[in-house]
Amino acid sequence: MLTKFIIAGVVYLAILIFLVRRTRVKEKTTSNYLLGGGNIGFVIGLFTTAATLFSAFTVVGMPDFFRTHGVGAWIFLAVSDAMMVYGLIRVGEMLRRKARKLDFKGMSGLMATTYGSKWAGYVAFGGAVVFLIPYIAVQISGISIFLNAAFPDTIPVWAWSSIIVAIMIIYSETGGLRAIMYNDTLQGILLFIMIWIVGWNCIDHFGSIESMFQKVESVNSQLLSTPGPKGLFTAQFFIISAIAIICLPFTQPQISTRVVIMKSSSALRKMAIGLGVVAILIILPTLFMGMYGAVLYPDVSTQDFIGRVLLYDQASGVAALGLVGLIAAAISTSDSQIFALGSELRSLLHLDDKKAVSITRIFIFIFGLLALIFSIVSTEHLVLLARTSFTGTAMMAPMILVGILSAKKLSVLMPLMTLAALLIFIFAKLGIAPSKIGMLEMELVLFLGLALAAFAELNVFSKKVQV
Repeated sequence: MLTKFIIAGVVYLAILIFLVRRTRVKEKTTSNYLLGGGNIGFVIGLFTTAATLFSAFTVVGMPDFFRTHGVGAWIFLAVSDAMMVYGLIRVGEMLRRKARKLDFKGMSGLMATTYGSKWAGYVAFGGAVVFLIPYIAVQISGISIFLNAAFPDTIPVWAWSSIIVAIMIIYSETGGLRAIMYNDTLQGILLFIMIWIVGWNCIDHFGSIESMFQKVESVNSQLLSTPGPKGLFTAQFFIISAIAIICLPFTQPQISTRVVIMKSSSALRKMAIGLGVVAILIILPTLFMGMYGAVLYPDVSTQDFIGRVLLYDQASGVAALGLVGLIAAAISTSDSQIFALGSELRSLLHLDDKKAVSITRIFIFIFGLLALIFSIVSTEHLVLLARTSFTGTAMMAPMILVGILSAKKLSVLMPLMTLAALLIFIFAKLGIAPSKIGMLEMELVLFLGLALAAFAELNVFSKKVQV
């Protein structure tokens, strides 16, 4: 497997170098370096958006999530993704129109302009940094665990993480957003092929899907129903998670940027529909992998399970392809998000364009180091950590949606309420604030409060400000 991995890795690196050389930006400006020229088609838009959503945590985290908590999330994920696609089509076009009218450089800058207050931009940027850094760390940590399982006596996990971060920073700094999007396309194809080969092999072990579920039922019937063996899949968990998923295109800056730079409304609609299909096709084989692990490896650690299902139980060629595919996936998603944080910072800088981009490149490096540190100290619960990241950024959704949808002059109500909600959410996760109020989870209480504030902003305060 090592020989095949080296060969596949060399081929992949050669393609990366070719793409960097082809897309390298000589004069780095906001438009051509941070926004990729601002005009991408349906195919590249689909693959680059899918790659930023589904990456190392999907392949490493989702199988373990299904293995531990069961299949209760499957229908919920399908419905949530469909709702996300609908929101992406309807709200995405409004975002594109407003962004192009206001000279979009990043969602944080757009919010500052829309609300007429720098605090709106600071809240959007601060929320993105606080919650995206852990999500980036999920990608790095996930693939490092996988590589350590593949080559346990080579180098420690932190060394693998350092190598991954070094590669993605060099790639991002050199090629800009367009190079990242081409890498996303390559990564998406590799990930799709690899995950379906492994998923199909897991089904083949049992003979059929029906036989697989029959065996799972005999091992632990709670895996096939809600709330699952650990009681995770409650109604409130599903509602909070659905809100987080639906809001992803507007609260995750790496996705909202891609929405804005689609070349036409038609391309946006095709990309959104394709994204929903790809989401189902990528998550489905992770369910098969999880059920395979629930039967054969119910009590082993995440690292041991992932090592067995993706490496030791596969042919050497498939395992080598899996290694390269996962490295590509981790790099693709992580560099997109780090780069997006840099773009968000630039959107708040009122400086000469070249000087602002230079400062942004320095901070892209700093964000990469922060993600590396967090990945080294993060836990094994990759999917739950990712969900916390999604939920945290979703707290900004009411503020962002009001900013996108409203044509009125807005007050500072939403930025202040959003800042308060983010702080309470963080304190609740740290155990400083209560995690529940009565029977309601704190996240749900905060979402309800922000929804009421959004209603008040759109129907009361904005009208008063206009008068």
